[in-house]
Amino acid sequence: MHPHHGNEAGAGLWAFAHAAILRMTGQSNREVTVTKEPNGSQEQAEEQVLIHDWNLLDEVPAPRSGTPELLDETLRDGLQSPSVRTPPIGQKLELLHHMEELGIEKAVISYPGAGPQALADTIAMLEEIGKCGLRIDPGCAGRTTPADIQPIAEAQQRSGVAVTACVFIGSSPIRQYVEGWDLDFLLRTTEAAVGLARSLGMEVMFVTEDTTRARPEHLRALYTTAIECGARRINLCDTVGHATPWGVRNLVRFMRGVVEATGEPVSIDWHGHRDRGLDLINSLVALSEGADRAHGCGLGIGERVGNTPMELLLVNLKLLGWIDRDLRGLPAYCQAVSEATGVEIPAGYPVVGKDAFNTSSGVHAAAVLKAMRRGDAWLADRVYSSVPAAECGKEQLITVGPMSGQANVLAWLDRHGLEADADTVERILAAAKASNHVLRDEEILALLPSFSEA
Repeated sequence: MHPHHGNEAGAGLWAFAHAAILRMTGQSNREVTVTKEPNGSQEQAEEQVLIHDWNLLDEVPAPRSGTPELLDETLRDGLQSPSVRTPPIGQKLELLHHMEELGIEKAVISYPGAGPQALADTIAMLEEIGKCGLRIDPGCAGRTTPADIQPIAEAQQRSGVAVTACVFIGSSPIRQYVEGWDLDFLLRTTEAAVGLARSLGMEVMFVTEDTTRARPEHLRALYTTAIECGARRINLCDTVGHATPWGVRNLVRFMRGVVEATGEPVSIDWHGHRDRGLDLINSLVALSEGADRAHGCGLGIGERVGNTPMELLLVNLKLLGWIDRDLRGLPAYCQAVSEATGVEIPAGYPVVGKDAFNTSSGVHAAAVLKAMRRGDAWLADRVYSSVPAAECGKEQLITVGPMSGQANVLAWLDRHGLEADADTVERILAAAKASNHVLRDEEILALLPSFSEA
């Protein structure tokens, strides 16, 4: 029974029933209610028992370190994808501003040791950050060699903007075997590289490649050495997308112990790849277990099959309540990544794909239309969607196709401000049923006498 919020007695009865439901189920208020955003009416301001959230019964615990931070790798790891094009500097600068709008705290903007053009672009991006007062904290990647570390320092010196040197070295037994390295070599190289970067006036994030397949005693030795030499951030990399969520849990817990043993104020990053499709859940588990920051790339681009998608990481962190920020800029960010790199956004891509909030099924459309006709945007945005479109800069759309019903036609006509007489509705629905695709706007307009004559 839906409460009658227009009178106090109805509201009181609803509150009594609400409390009774909570007592009978033995669940907390948080587990069975979702608060509707107020928009001026009493009905939309009150709590409704409309969504029972099973996720909350055994929810992944909130991050141990408080509000998690994010690092955007689109302009470095993202550009290592075999299928992307490297954007010109103008589009790189545009992407920095989109990251800023989304509140992304840090970006690894380049690999300046790759050559003169990479160094020039690095300096230009750093100058843009300084000139525009962007809050985003820049970093640059490089191997643990002077040939890669010195260009990072040069970019910092020439731009006047502080840069974190993100220096990396392989750590797993398989990588050591292929390269002919032993632990002693890795430790000496780590000590020299971190020491050089610190001597050149840079903060250091020390990165081990293939962390998720490395021996614990080697990780302890490598990271402890880096921390003792001045690294104040470490990065755990699932370089080949090997990890499972429980593997991530084990690794992060182990590394928290390593950091605590040093007694230094060191932060932990997580960098995941999606070779097994576990990138997003692995990032969430890493944060819940004590990682301070997670990495991602726009549209998930990157080496091989890519990285954790930054836009999906943002959405899930907000839905979990772990961050609170305005995500209406997500479509523009993803479109800018697409245009800059030549990577198309699939129609069915979550959140920003053209079909993400597009309903052509008759049953779904009927429910959405009923919510819309209540004048209840909150309800319409959730009755057939787990992600609120409006919070991601999108809106619910109802289209007309072979699986549609009258509700689809009525919603389409209403959206376009057109009359919905019985003949018109029947004509459009018949055409849709005879079609093998969702009708385009121009196809529907052609079925309307006034438009077809024009």
